[in-house]
Amino acid sequence: MTPRVQRAAPPFMQIADHFRQKIIDGVLTQDTKLPPIAEIAEEWGVATATAAKGIKQLQAEGYVRSSTQGTFVDLGRKLTSGSDRLQLQRATGSGFRPGEHVEILSAGLTPAPIEVAEALGVEEGAPVVRRQRRYLDDDGVITLSTSWLQGELAESAPELIVAEALPKMTFGLIEERTGRRTVRRRDVVGLRPVPEDAAPLLGVEAGEPALTMTNYYWDQHGSMTEYATDFLGAGRQLTAEYDLN
Repeated sequence: MTPRVQRAAPPFMQIADHFRQKIIDGVLTQDTKLPPIAEIAEEWGVATATAAKGIKQLQAEGYVRSSTQGTFVDLGRKLTSGSDRLQLQRATGSGFRPGEHVEILSAGLTPAPIEVAEALGVEEGAPVVRRQRRYLDDDGVITLSTSWLQGELAESAPELIVAEALPKMTFGLIEERTGRRTVRRRDVVGLRPVPEDAAPLLGVEAGEPALTMTNYYWDQHGSMTEYATDFLGAGRQLTAEYDLN
């Protein structure tokens, strides 16, 4: 295919991208007030309508809330699955919304299944970290989440193989101990039959199709830090909202 020059994103999207990245990186934390529309417009050299459209895009994506007092970072109601908890952790200091909690079901070193080995770039059967937990709220199970990490990480962060909650989640712990910061993620959504061992934890019948999200995470060096699969609880949804222009 003949390569083509990519056009720059529209100005309003550039503004949205700028603030979104600051929120994801934790530079702008929960409840931080964004500059006024007029100030954003002046700084970016655009019309106030363009600046307002950029902020509206962030609202549609669930990153901010606006009121007569201004626009504030707000990830509290954005999340549906564990894959977005990194953003919430960086923005608020906690990976949980109000009313949520986690049960750590298991943690330890185990031989890598072929799917996990391929994802992490290790030999099949090599020791890898496996952590399984269940996220819940007042309505029941949100997700049953299983994370896999390279076994060598357990040397720097032995807490990974202890079945206890991690104050900074896996992402924060790895960054603190190794300097490897998660900067990129890919999500794959699908339907899978619920395995027999997972069915009681989700409160469904084994073999019943369930919505899943598989996540791949990379650090600033392009190396994979974590591979994870979430089975969503019954009745849970994955949602996204965008302005189409």
